[in-house]
Amino acid sequence: MSRRVRLGAVGAGWWATSNHFPIFAAREDVDLAGVCGIGSELEAVREQFGFGMATNDYDELLDQDLDAVVISTPHDLHHPQAVAAIDRGLHVLVEKPVTLTAEQGWDLADRVRAAGVHFLAPYGWNYKPFTIEAKRLVAEGHLGEIQHVLCHMASPTLGLFAGDTNHIRSLWDSKTSGPDPRTWQSPARGGGYAHGQVTHSSAMLFWLSELRAASVMAKVSNGQAAVDLFDAAVITFDGGALGSLSGAATLPDGDPYQVDLRIFGTEGVLMLDTERERVSLHRYDGRRWDLDIPPGEGAYECIVPPNRFVDLITGASTENNSDADVAARSVELIDAMLRSAAAGGAEVAVRHGVGARQHHHHEESA
Repeated sequence: MSRRVRLGAVGAGWWATSNHFPIFAAREDVDLAGVCGIGSELEAVREQFGFGMATNDYDELLDQDLDAVVISTPHDLHHPQAVAAIDRGLHVLVEKPVTLTAEQGWDLADRVRAAGVHFLAPYGWNYKPFTIEAKRLVAEGHLGEIQHVLCHMASPTLGLFAGDTNHIRSLWDSKTSGPDPRTWQSPARGGGYAHGQVTHSSAMLFWLSELRAASVMAKVSNGQAAVDLFDAAVITFDGGALGSLSGAATLPDGDPYQVDLRIFGTEGVLMLDTERERVSLHRYDGRRWDLDIPPGEGAYECIVPPNRFVDLITGASTENNSDADVAARSVELIDAMLRSAAAGGAEVAVRHGVGARQHHHHEESA
């Protein structure tokens, strides 16, 4: 693509304005064609980043001459907004969780495949050099067949899910108001730790392992909040591997995020730990890889994914570490976890309500 990528944005809140828009605005190959949002700050956002137009009407945004759309709206709006863009043949970057249900997640994956567009969910850890190297080692077959996984995540996010959401603004350079508690603290809109944070750890697990969950037994605890702050699950994957998953929202402010993945296979074991910044793959035949990771590299950032989205569109890159398939596997797991928890921890099938059509497509692409 020789001309600049004409980008439209829907959602102009704290995360879009502190992370995505500065990245896109700094690129010579991106034209910020229009922004759609609500609230009194929209015109200031348009001026700050140089968008060609601003509107409260998503259809009006889509009527601009666009190549791509970045969607940073409340979780429950992602699916219809992404569908409208994909159906027009536009490339889409969709914030995570990309949807709240398995059906919607695989529907997006199907539509992306049929339309031949690029779809990226901005999972920052999937683009870190040390996770990319871990993926390379796994792809070379050093684990053998995966038999067991551990997937743990904890974050300093109590305020986001159960307190003053504005406190998180101090962590990001956003000139707009902070996260909306009506999104992050509402069960109906996908608030809570599973959709808000386990989305990260599970998406990294599915990208690294290429596993897919088959059934789940889960419980959640809300503390004094309206949404889940703690999550615990036992997972059975296609092929029979077992997994344990945990999530906790209550690290003290300033503590590093914990993402701890351990994958046990027939030929070796992978350990990936963002907090202590270590990756190792040790094989039973004695071969060992222990990566040298620079201090600070494990901290979360989301700089590569928006840049990669543009590079995929222009052809400068072909590597997508968080495509619609990875995103849908994460969504369907979390959907099943929350259904199991609502049923008192009973085992539920992940593919509840997901037709053979989506599953068939998925197997073709795996």
